[in-house]
Amino acid sequence: MTGTPATPAEAPSAAPTEPAPARRAARRGPAELPFSFPNRELALALAAERREPAWLRDERLAAFAAFEALPTESNQLYTPYVDLRSASLDRVRPYVLDGPAGLGDDLRDLDLPPGVHVETFGQWFVRDPDGFRAAIEGTPTLPANDRLAHLARGFWSHGRHVQVDDGVVVAKPIVFRWPAAAPDRALVTRTVITVGAGASAAIVEEQVASGPAIACAAGETVPQAFFHGTTEVSLGAGSSLAMASIQDLPGDQVAFQHRHAAIGEGATLHWALAQLGGRLVRSRVDNRLEGDRSSVEQVEIVFGTAEQLFDLTSYTRHLGRDTTGNLLSKGVLTDRARSYMKGLITIEKSAVGTDSFLGEFGMNLSKDARSVAIPSLEIDQPDCRRAAHSSAVGPIDPNQLFYLESRGIPADEARKFIVLGFLEPVVARVPLESARDGLRQLLDEKWAAGAASAAGAASAEVTAA
Repeated sequence: MTGTPATPAEAPSAAPTEPAPARRAARRGPAELPFSFPNRELALALAAERREPAWLRDERLAAFAAFEALPTESNQLYTPYVDLRSASLDRVRPYVLDGPAGLGDDLRDLDLPPGVHVETFGQWFVRDPDGFRAAIEGTPTLPANDRLAHLARGFWSHGRHVQVDDGVVVAKPIVFRWPAAAPDRALVTRTVITVGAGASAAIVEEQVASGPAIACAAGETVPQAFFHGTTEVSLGAGSSLAMASIQDLPGDQVAFQHRHAAIGEGATLHWALAQLGGRLVRSRVDNRLEGDRSSVEQVEIVFGTAEQLFDLTSYTRHLGRDTTGNLLSKGVLTDRARSYMKGLITIEKSAVGTDSFLGEFGMNLSKDARSVAIPSLEIDQPDCRRAAHSSAVGPIDPNQLFYLESRGIPADEARKFIVLGFLEPVVARVPLESARDGLRQLLDEKWAAGAASAAGAASAEVTAA
């Protein structure tokens, strides 16, 4: 029904009323994703705007169907520890063709030896359409049971490809950067890395702010942004890759990350992962030791302050004979930061002679910080060289502190030495000296920020008393 609206003279006078109560935000379960953008229309729009072939459009639609059907956490052991409630992403709009400032600048004028390609997905498709399709269609490089992997599969807007041909040794590390999304925007990315038989390379990935910090009026907060990235690695026989990732996104970012590696016969993979920034970070690493005598070394650190939350999961599956896995996660938390470090080593029946270790260790520097470590093993082959896990969570060891203070080192300086020494195993494995120095500087800054926050909280308690 339609009609003519009343004029001011005809409108009845309104009686004074009480102000309407403020609406409460709808309650969400811990694992609910506050998204509005993953939908069929967006998948079709991405394919159309980017002029993608029909097979890639169908790939996006299949990924959306899988995203809709799968739970956020497929492992029931870890379901109680999923907490995405601090994410506020209902209004975010994904990039389609454009992107944040600086995106792709690091791919220009690269000095690469013959047999090495570092390119965008668009460049890859033009250069080698058959190779692009073989790598992308059907998600051979992502786990089929992970919902967030299908989010990247279906809705990526920017991708990078690194290919090192058989026998090529890349002397200098390859460096590229992913900038943060703008407030209320979503950047969904994929990185595919292929290292051929007998080849060797080192890659440093930096996830950084895309510009200066955004200021808001008093009482307002910067709207959250979303970064989602995958790293999909395939190592040929006898190859090696050292992959470092330094995540220092702004505090308004929600970041989901997925790293998946298929490791061939006699191949070696080294992960060095540092998680420093972001409001909420959810990361998953999948290592598949498919070839005989393959090996993986993975070290990951977290330094959390304020109310940051880090949800880190690692899966390592031993399939070949005489494979080796060494995985270590360490977290330092101050203020009200939280971390979940979860890991599962699976040793299949075919994995005779496996040597595998998983360690997860947390250091809480305040009474409100919370760290959870859940290492686990699933063994179907009893003929193993080693299958072990270890975990511990606690404050700074008072014996270490006493030792340093007895040598004349002030208490605050001694705590800093202990904390940064606790995290140094990852720093030392970053394959680029300038990146190592940069990471150490970032850790120094995080320590200073945490110390200032602790001093402020102590001052407030004294004032209140």
